[in-house]
Amino acid sequence: MLRKKNSKTPKEPFQHHQKSQSDLSVWLKVGRTDPEKSVQDHQSLNNQENNSKQENSLEPALNYFATVQDRVSLKRSSALQRHLATVESIALQRGLPPEAFNVLLSTALSGKLADTVNTRLLKSLIPNSVVPETSVVSAVSWLCVSKCSSNIQVLFLRWLITVFDLIDHKEDLRALYGFFFFFLQEEKMCPYVCHVLYLLTRKENVKPFRVRRLLDLQAKMGMRPHLQALLSLYKLLRPELVSITLPAKTKIYFKNAEGPWKAAIRTIRQRKLENSPVPQPLFLGTARPRSRKRKWNAQLMIPASSTNRSHLEGVTGKNTDLYSTDEYFPVELLQTFPQLLQNIHHLEFPSRMGSVLTNPLLLHYMNCTKDESVYLRLYYWLGQTLQEECTWCVVENGQNEEEFRDFLEILCRAQCFLHEGLLPCEEFLYRSLPLWDGLCCRSQILRLVSWIPLNSSFEMKSYLYDPLAQLFFTSSLYFKCSVLESLKRLLQNWLNWQMVHLDSATDSQTHSLNTTFSGLVNTVAELIHFVGMISTVALRLESNHTFLLYFILEFYETVCDIYLKYNMPLLIMPPAGVFYPVLLGMDPVNLNQLCYIMYRYRANLVAAKENEHSEKEIQQFRFSSETYKEYNQYITAMVGCLWTSNAFQKDTHPQGLQMDDELLNKTGVKEFKTSFNIVYHPAMIGYAVQFLQQAWPDDTTFNFSLIKGKKWNWYLEYLYAKGLEGLKVFIESSISRVSQASHSKA
Repeated sequence: MLRKKNSKTPKEPFQHHQKSQSDLSVWLKVGRTDPEKSVQDHQSLNNQENNSKQENSLEPALNYFATVQDRVSLKRSSALQRHLATVESIALQRGLPPEAFNVLLSTALSGKLADTVNTRLLKSLIPNSVVPETSVVSAVSWLCVSKCSSNIQVLFLRWLITVFDLIDHKEDLRALYGFFFFFLQEEKMCPYVCHVLYLLTRKENVKPFRVRRLLDLQAKMGMRPHLQALLSLYKLLRPELVSITLPAKTKIYFKNAEGPWKAAIRTIRQRKLENSPVPQPLFLGTARPRSRKRKWNAQLMIPASSTNRSHLEGVTGKNTDLYSTDEYFPVELLQTFPQLLQNIHHLEFPSRMGSVLTNPLLLHYMNCTKDESVYLRLYYWLGQTLQEECTWCVVENGQNEEEFRDFLEILCRAQCFLHEGLLPCEEFLYRSLPLWDGLCCRSQILRLVSWIPLNSSFEMKSYLYDPLAQLFFTSSLYFKCSVLESLKRLLQNWLNWQMVHLDSATDSQTHSLNTTFSGLVNTVAELIHFVGMISTVALRLESNHTFLLYFILEFYETVCDIYLKYNMPLLIMPPAGVFYPVLLGMDPVNLNQLCYIMYRYRANLVAAKENEHSEKEIQQFRFSSETYKEYNQYITAMVGCLWTSNAFQKDTHPQGLQMDDELLNKTGVKEFKTSFNIVYHPAMIGYAVQFLQQAWPDDTTFNFSLIKGKKWNWYLEYLYAKGLEGLKVFIESSISRVSQASHSKA
């Protein structure tokens, strides 16, 4: 039941309690010689004097609104105009103190004044610290008597949603769950009531009659996002009570309800930080240091407990029953991992779910329990935040960009900790990539890209590949390398995910995916083909830059081992536009890496060939004959270049090196056949020169023809000693003479 004393406006005049001026006396008594500090002292004194004047002017205004009884016309009453302007001015300049809310809420919701005045009063309810729970409970009691209009009721609910995290306690507010649920029948209020209920819902609030009521409303109104949000939360908390199938993919459930309050609260807090020599605490919670960030970090601190102080003291003073559902352990008291293990069955997550992202213990909880209700609440908060505040058009100046970057950095670290991507981040990327300039927060955005969950190929192409390709082709070399690194990590994360989760994956985990293994294979193949395409074009744009080739080969070093390392029946060869620039390039590191990649392709293809007739192998995932054919063409070209010196005659690839002798003679190169073997190759000739200098120190003619026969083998050993392990394993696996010699030696 509601407390009777809170159900009506107090009859007594509002009594304002003057605050202690001890801080002022301290500043006056302590002498300082530092000029900079003296300026701060002077500003502090001025601020306190202004605050005192404003408090004195606010008290008569509150007394007026507390005692007004009859309906007063705003146009005809100068007193109402004056006091209303005073409240609005003080609210915008420094916010209202906690004791002002009970008076102003009661006045606005009692219906004593016109809606124009009530609207202005509600829009002026900007707290400078916290909102007393008793004021909110009293305001809800005014809703029950229906003295105010529906527009005022909706505006009050929007205000309540905005300041929900600033309410000092929430136990009495949670006791009013049934009252809020009753207002679902009001169609105009229903979206905002669902939002409030979403924030208040605990497992014990989910009852069969409430589920039936929501289903009836859904049948009457259709599948509205706000009803779906509440039903989804109910189904996660009590799956046995909600039997209907709900859309698995998380969406933005609630519209922006913040109105003018949130921006004003931020402005006031920022002003307090700028004027105060000591940063002011912005939120209740633990005693850890507060960040000066006004937008993001304010949402990432654990808020005040929703339980009362005596309960907190009781929790800290006794060991709770592990299987008790009657008591909740507030997360601001969670300090150690043993505490997490002891109370893991009755943790009470904060209403501000963003604080989970910065708490390693809560991230451990999410990793261990996979509590879908926690994920749903986190997705709701994160989706709302990213949708409403993180679009590129909001990043107007350097300060906002810095705060935005810090927030994205927190998201990146949280996803890395959880080893999985968060769906709201994926949706944010799909919306924002077409607007992104490729410069703002580049590192953080590309790290978010690397954690995109598996999705259908159509969505990936439309929302990720196409906008990313446009940026890729028009940006700098270093941006291209960063994108390739991000896509390599994305591929690795997908492959690791399918190894760990595929056998036990649920529909919610494999949201819009086909939930079949073939769908996963097709999605991975699309990514590899996309990287092959952009790599080919980028090499032409950047003139086969060595730095770019390195990142491309890093990607294919993962691709070449997919079958053996990740147990996925998929092997895709690099396109000719990547293979031949590396084979004919001038960098020995890239050539050595290509040799290792081709060695791993061989190992994977041989293993696949051996398993083709095995009963354990799924028949529909046999490798295409085109894959074997393309590998054989590449291996023929490599052996022809590096070893047999007949690449121009034997290479059969459509984009390969095969040319007529007549055309080669026109080049003027005398020994064109040996131009790309391991002695004369542009990437290897430096090693050949060093070998000749060591083998024949007195010969200054650099006669490369001396490297043959036995000295050819010496030269091979010299190359191996220089760290060219990729070249070694390739030659030993692909050259029959060397392979036989190495086996007999072993």
